[in-house]
Amino acid sequence: MLSAVHALNWILPVLFLVTFLVYSFDFAQDKKTFHNSKRIFLFITLLLHTFYLLARTIEFNHPPITNKFEIFTVLAFSISFSYFLLELLTDIRGTGSFIIFFSLVFQIISSLYIKDLLEVREVLRNNLLGLHVTSALLGYSGLTISAVYGILFILLYKDLKLNKFSIIFKRLPSLETLEKLSFYSAMIGFVMLTITIILGGIWLPMAFEEFSYFDPKVISTGIIWLIYGIGLFTKLLGNWYGKKVIIFSLIGFSLMLLSLLLSNLLADSFHSFS
Repeated sequence: MLSAVHALNWILPVLFLVTFLVYSFDFAQDKKTFHNSKRIFLFITLLLHTFYLLARTIEFNHPPITNKFEIFTVLAFSISFSYFLLELLTDIRGTGSFIIFFSLVFQIISSLYIKDLLEVREVLRNNLLGLHVTSALLGYSGLTISAVYGILFILLYKDLKLNKFSIIFKRLPSLETLEKLSFYSAMIGFVMLTITIILGGIWLPMAFEEFSYFDPKVISTGIIWLIYGIGLFTKLLGNWYGKKVIIFSLIGFSLMLLSLLLSNLLADSFHSFS
């Protein structure tokens, strides 16, 4: 199985590159050559990536979450998987290149620098922790995708106000559709963060005899979950629409980055296993 792990480590960047190019080509062309088939490329990439992550877990007896380069390949998977769910939910396929690009970058970095780690701290061998981290990455990926659609919304909105008819105007879906995509992405992120919090609540007492729910990362995740929960609930009540939804998404994403940065740099946490 080790040979399969090493082979897939180099196959995956190629698959992500091909998938990105297919989505990009389809976006740039008036004739949608790959409109119906490009999802197959993404599905095959995700299927092999799933096997790769499982194979690494089995081969090295720990989930691939022990260092940043293992995290990067899980993040590459999480971003594309979140987009894949979004595409299935909405059947809108014209924006995939903007999202898959991030997966491509993260996977290239991971494939270049990832190492085979057999000796890791025992706490990192817990599969429940692996699920907790993966669901967290899926959650943050969903929120990131929501912000990307927010930026595309702003770009298209400015084009319309200036009566510009660039490729953004010609290829992007309508403002209403971009708002819908941003909302659904945020919803996926919120659901996955909810699962993250539940799994963390189960795992934490099992992993540590002495712990605190006032841990910086626990608090930051809770704040992010609460902010998005309030925003999504308000949207569902019908009080927010259009640019308000997009501004909320971008502000929420900015607060998410700030909260994660501060919790990582300015405070000690049991989430740090070095």
